[in-house]
Amino acid sequence: LTAMGEPSMDPSISADSPAQQDSLFSMMDVFLISLITGLFTYWFFFRKKKEEVPDLPKMPSVVAPARDSSFIEKMKKTGRNIVVFYGSQTGTAEEFANRLSKDAHRYGLRGMAADPEEYDLSDLSRLSEIDKSLAVFCMATYGEGDPTDNAQDFYDWLQEADADLSGLRFAVFGLGNKTYEHFNAMGKYVDKRLEELGAQRIFELGLGDDDGNLEEDFITWREQFWPAVCEHFGVEATGEESSIRQYELVVHTDVNMNKVYTGEMGRLKSYENQKPPFDAKNPFLARVTENRKLNEGGERHLMHLELDISNSKIRYESGDHVAVYPANDSSLVNQIGEILGTDLDTVMSLNNLDEESNKKHPFPCPTSYRTALTYYLDITNPPRTNVLYELAQYASDAGEQERLRKMASSAAEGKALYLSWVVEARRNILAILQDMPSLRPPIDHLCELLPRLQARYYSIASSSKVHPNSIHICAVTVEYETKTGRLNKGVATSWLRSKVPEQNGSSSLVPMYVRKSQFRLPFKPSTPVIMIGPGTGIAPFIGFIQERAWLKQQGKEVGETVLYYGCRREHEDYLYREELARFQKEGVLTQLNVAFSREQAEKVYVQHLLKKNKENVWKLLNEGMAHIYVCGDARNMARDVQNTFYEIVSEFGNMSQPQAVDYVKKLMTKGRYSLDVWS
Repeated sequence: LTAMGEPSMDPSISADSPAQQDSLFSMMDVFLISLITGLFTYWFFFRKKKEEVPDLPKMPSVVAPARDSSFIEKMKKTGRNIVVFYGSQTGTAEEFANRLSKDAHRYGLRGMAADPEEYDLSDLSRLSEIDKSLAVFCMATYGEGDPTDNAQDFYDWLQEADADLSGLRFAVFGLGNKTYEHFNAMGKYVDKRLEELGAQRIFELGLGDDDGNLEEDFITWREQFWPAVCEHFGVEATGEESSIRQYELVVHTDVNMNKVYTGEMGRLKSYENQKPPFDAKNPFLARVTENRKLNEGGERHLMHLELDISNSKIRYESGDHVAVYPANDSSLVNQIGEILGTDLDTVMSLNNLDEESNKKHPFPCPTSYRTALTYYLDITNPPRTNVLYELAQYASDAGEQERLRKMASSAAEGKALYLSWVVEARRNILAILQDMPSLRPPIDHLCELLPRLQARYYSIASSSKVHPNSIHICAVTVEYETKTGRLNKGVATSWLRSKVPEQNGSSSLVPMYVRKSQFRLPFKPSTPVIMIGPGTGIAPFIGFIQERAWLKQQGKEVGETVLYYGCRREHEDYLYREELARFQKEGVLTQLNVAFSREQAEKVYVQHLLKKNKENVWKLLNEGMAHIYVCGDARNMARDVQNTFYEIVSEFGNMSQPQAVDYVKKLMTKGRYSLDVWS
């Protein structure tokens, strides 16, 4: 303070006469001292406040949630020693995790299933504080080798972590699909990375293949996993597997209907009082403004829908996916109610018997059985073996009970019976109840056992530059006859087909949200693009072409835009024919190559057209630095297209087959070969 004050006083010491000094000093002295004192006082207190501010936030409440996110504390508090984390996009990995955690009691252990998104996974280093502790990871791979949404933070942590996990014992079961390029990438990565961080693997990595029989893969792994756990910890099975209810039924006879869920995914009344941001737990109710049939003939129904997202604040990019929450067919729901002799409008809750569990209910409660079976539960897919095992106790006929138990067993004969009678025959829960007349389970236990009805994802068929307030969907209605002669219909596509635009003042609404994708146009509009998308695989490319047309209108230099499209016959299922012709006429779509597979004796597919134009394809790829995009069927088309690129690269790049494969893989790594495929 003194150092600051001293220079400011120097001008007052002048060479004036003593008389002037005396008279001036008396007046100035008072003035300056007052001024300096005032400034000093103001500055002192102002500085004090500034210095004290950082101390104020030191409140325990800010730190407290960290303890709540500790799965270690929860395990200690509830006497658990096995934690099963799941990375799940469609609910299957979560289902497997629940089954493993329930298994633990047979070996005198206690397990809990856990969502990695809800906990601090750095606590894995502390798991050894618990006796006979084990961490199991059921990890699904999503898209092109990506983690599921709920495992993204865990994946990021694993990549950056330098933690010492030497006290951790673990096992991993991965869920993937062999038709995809990066089969089980997430399961493999978690297994490898945990070992690198010093953790001890107590059983080998399990790799489930959804293109084969995922359920059988899981059962086979699980029946070898538990003996390995027993050997490691020196424990034995306590007896036969028993049915243990996870939830208890509470029937509400006198309930305020405003407190009852009617199909909402998260917040009660969220469909009546919509609030952004919209996501998986808070979908937006979009109005259907258009629903038209795209194909001219054939037995299939291909459709184009437009969803109005005005005032939702939803933003999307070309290549993103729209997730849609469908509803089950009311006739299936009614038949289940009739067979089980249940009043479907009974309002009930299923409450978790484990009070410490984060998951209080299997689906939003209180609700009615009708709502649960319509909006929350999957009643159309063949049930998994654990459901059959639990239901067996309710079959009064000994033969039917034995059949159900056999299908749920790990014996080769039982697995074969489950595969033929349930999976290949595509028997859903209604078909099983119809074909086993003595099987009449309580509806509440059935609701506890059935998996959740999942959102369906569609590649967005529009560009937000052209349609900022609308999202377009291109889909084919799934409908087929099973080996038992039943007609099975796809849940979402049949439901979407029935969604007609506004009629008589009432709107058709679709609960939806947008999921971001890595399927993106090149940053520079001048970069050429080669798009390959037969059938409904054309969807994202309609958005891409719309965007390139818009960029051209803005005066941007747009590179070559090449499309390889395929359908059965020109006058049957040539989707978006008029739009594509217009884009070609305008010069936006520089090449339109269409393969009509069934218009000649030999079938012609998109890969045949790529081979036919191989010189041009190589020139675009090698000289033009083109980006390649493939959308559609993963099992055959995407693989055949990739093999064709290997051949083209090998021939024109003067490379061996392994070198050509490496070249294409590098294109993928650099983001120049992108896939949006499904099986």
